[in-house]
Amino acid sequence: MRIRQAAPDDASAVAGVHVRSWQVAFAGLVPQRYLDAMDPSREESGWKSRIAAAQWPSSGVLVAETEAGIVGFAGFGASEESSAIAEIGTLYSMPEVWGAGIGKQLMAAALRTLGQADYAQAVLWVLEDNERARRFYQAAGWRPDGAAVVDTTGGAALNKLRYRRPLG
Repeated sequence: MRIRQAAPDDASAVAGVHVRSWQVAFAGLVPQRYLDAMDPSREESGWKSRIAAAQWPSSGVLVAETEAGIVGFAGFGASEESSAIAEIGTLYSMPEVWGAGIGKQLMAAALRTLGQADYAQAVLWVLEDNERARRFYQAAGWRPDGAAVVDTTGGAALNKLRYRRPLG
């Protein structure tokens, strides 16, 4: 497996991982009709734009690639809270590789990259009811910082918690 900076040509594969991971990880958390309606072909142009707009190493997308192709990705940039704080906005992998260490390797690579961009700390948001993701982040040194918001993805009120960790 190799982790590398995403290129715009990776957008289709990134969109596929995004949709597949959401449909499995968020089943029972996000309304099923929303998950069923997700389509990688509709997500692709957005991912192409995000990848092309990267300001490496301050923002960008990393992909995890195996002989099977792209199986995971992490997206990051400056947080909305402050341009001095990084935010990991996305970290997803194909359900078939969960537990294989790909998420850990993507997280480590993203944190190294953010450290190179001179961010001192990073934040991310996680659904309060997503116990699997919360355990993953806590094992990687992330801690809830007390901030919470309500997200209405798919028409349901979903509580999100902000996690924070120092970089470096």
